Amino acid sequence: MNTFEVKDMTCGHCSSTITKAVKARDPGATVQIDISAHRVQIESDTVPAGQWSDVIRQAGYTPVAIQDGAQAAAPAAAPVRKGCCCG
Repeated sequence: MNTFEVKDMTCGHCSSTITKAVKARDPGATVQIDISAHRVQIESDTVPAGQWSDVIRQAGYTPVAIQDGAQAAAPAAAPVRKGCCCG
């Protein structure tokens, strides 16, 4: 399971955008999203773990990998998104 904190994911539209990006990369992937906790969990048998951060970033969000319950270092060059994409 690959877990990310995505602080700029704030609504259902954000969740849908990330889910669509993941499914476009791997239609068989399992995606679990908790908007209030800003958590995205992805399980895939075909895509290497290191690629999911790039998939979320390309969808326009700023993922931070969470490993063993601890927050990993933030990516160096991440796009900045402020608040909800819907308004």
